[in-house]
Amino acid sequence: MGDQQRAETDSILSGAETIDLQEEGSHGVLLLHGFGDTPQTLALIARRLAESGYGVLVPLLPGHGRNMGAFQRSRADEWLEAARKSLFQMRTRYATVSIIGLSMGAALAVLAAAETPAIASLVLIAPYLGMPAQLRIAAVTHWLWGSIAGEINARNPRSIHDPIERKLNLAYGVVTGRILNELSKVVRLARKALPRVTAPTLVILSREDPRVAPAIAEFALKKLGARDKKLVWTQGAGHIITVDYGRERVFNEVESWLRTYDGRSATAAEDKRAAVERR
Repeated sequence: MGDQQRAETDSILSGAETIDLQEEGSHGVLLLHGFGDTPQTLALIARRLAESGYGVLVPLLPGHGRNMGAFQRSRADEWLEAARKSLFQMRTRYATVSIIGLSMGAALAVLAAAETPAIASLVLIAPYLGMPAQLRIAAVTHWLWGSIAGEINARNPRSIHDPIERKLNLAYGVVTGRILNELSKVVRLARKALPRVTAPTLVILSREDPRVAPAIAEFALKKLGARDKKLVWTQGAGHIITVDYGRERVFNEVESWLRTYDGRSATAAEDKRAAVERR
């Protein structure tokens, strides 16, 4: 494929772009989206946090939000490096920084937080920190069957219960054996990194999540090296709980956790949001 043709096929889909709501302030929040997905899944909570006075960045991970070819060519180390780079940029701009990760983004957030003890707080939403045995075997043996099977449907209507939000989702909806193996690398690294995470950590999971079993959240909470940690259960939503039914509960829990550790007063944050709403 020529450079010009690759540039055309790798163009970013409308709505999948990086969300940059950074403003001068004392606290930045880095949000990381999930596997095969885009910043669109974090747009609502990003705006909510920006209205509350936080500087917010949701980077589009390499290979994501483009065509399937770009996704297949991307690698786990590229996704992690993008998270590291974004975190470094925010730490040079803000006095304190928190990280929020959704699904695989939560695994990347664990790895970034484990490498950066100075993180103010961490939020893991529907953390993809464990793969079912069948998927683990498929990932390891992808070189045997991947080229034969090609693209495999990965959509699950229970991931987003809200039909309107499900239709708006920009995820690929398919995987290949090789890209599944890249996901498994992130998961393995993140599970090993959990004990090195010392930042106060909030874990949020829906009891109806079709992709992350309750035992995974409980495992993460147990293995986290943080002294301050909390597990919150939600109901009525699937896996992408940042856009699904009951998302306001998720937003409230996240904002409360951030505010506890960001060094700002609750009054200042509320005054900022009220000023935004009056515009």
